[in-house]
Amino acid sequence: MSYKRVAIIGGSGFIGRHLVRRLAADDCIVRVCVRDPEAALFLKPMGAVGQIVPIQTNLRDDASVRAAVAGVDAVVNLVGILHEFGKQTFDAIHAEGAGRVAAAAAEAGVGRLVHMSALGADAGSPAQYGRSKAAGEAAVKAAFPGATIVRPSIVFGPEDNFFNRFAAMAVLSPALPLIGGGGTRFQPVYVGDVAEAVRRVLADPSAAGRTYELGGPEVYSFRELLALLLEAIGRRRILLPVPAWAAAIPASVLERLPVPPLTRDQIRLLERDNVPTGTAPGLADLAIPPTAVMAVLPTYLDRFRVRGRFAGRQRDGAA
Repeated sequence: MSYKRVAIIGGSGFIGRHLVRRLAADDCIVRVCVRDPEAALFLKPMGAVGQIVPIQTNLRDDASVRAAVAGVDAVVNLVGILHEFGKQTFDAIHAEGAGRVAAAAAEAGVGRLVHMSALGADAGSPAQYGRSKAAGEAAVKAAFPGATIVRPSIVFGPEDNFFNRFAAMAVLSPALPLIGGGGTRFQPVYVGDVAEAVRRVLADPSAAGRTYELGGPEVYSFRELLALLLEAIGRRRILLPVPAWAAAIPASVLERLPVPPLTRDQIRLLERDNVPTGTAPGLADLAIPPTAVMAVLPTYLDRFRVRGRFAGRQRDGAA
C-alpha cells in the first residue's frame, strides 16, 4: 500500500476494528481517532509496538479534527450514529462532522480520503438519518472532490446492531415485529468485506472521486432476515406484522432511552429498500467475493440458542 500513515476517524467501532487489523498487517502506522482513547486500547495488540495509536478526537471541534489528520497520508471517516443523543445529532455528526473532516484533510494536504456513508443516503429520504448522510456526502465532495464514498447496505458481523438486537429480543419475546409488514428489502454485507473494500480503495488511485455501493450476494426481505436469524439460534417465534404508525407509538417512548432499541427515525428508514442501485461499482469491481449471511451468522449468534453456545454440539453427540 502506498499510504503508510492512516488516520481512521471512529476506528474503534464495528467496521473500524476490522480495518485497523488489515492496515496493521500492511505495515501502516494507524492513528485511531476516537472520543475515548482508553476504550480503543484493545486495538494496540493488532500491530507492533507504536504502530496503532489511539488519540482523542472530537468530530464537532475544528482544532481537534485538524490535529487528527495532520501529517498522515490518508484519512478514513467511519463515524456514524444510529440514534441521536445530546449534542451527537445526525446533522452534527453525519453532515457537519463529515464536512469538517474533509475540509481538514484537504487543508492538511492529505492524499486520500475515504468517507463511509450508507445506501440510505438520500436528500429525499423520509428519515433524518438518510438525509443527514446525503448532506455529509455533499459536504465531503465540496471540500475534497477526490474523496471516495462507500455506501454499504446493512453490515453484519459479530458486533452488529441488527442481528444481535433481534436475537436478544427473541430470547425474551414470543414474537418479533415485522415493522411495516416485513417487505422492505436488504442486501446484507459482511463487515470483513466492507473493511477489505476500504483497504482496497485506499490502495487504488483510480478509486479517487468514485462512489461504491456494497451489498452481499443475496437480497432478503425484512421477514426473510428474521427467519434466518431464528434458524441460526434454533428458536421459533411469531413474526408479527406491525404497521409503521403502530410501531411509532412505543418508539416515541423508547427513543428517549440512552441506548434505544427502536426510534421513529429507524422506522422511517424501513419505508425504503436498502439495496445497491446497480449503477455504481461494488465488491465485484474490487475483486472481493461477497460473504453469504448464513456462512457467518451461526458463528456469532450461538449464545442466543435455547441451551446456550454448545447446544448444537450436544445434540450432534459431541462432547
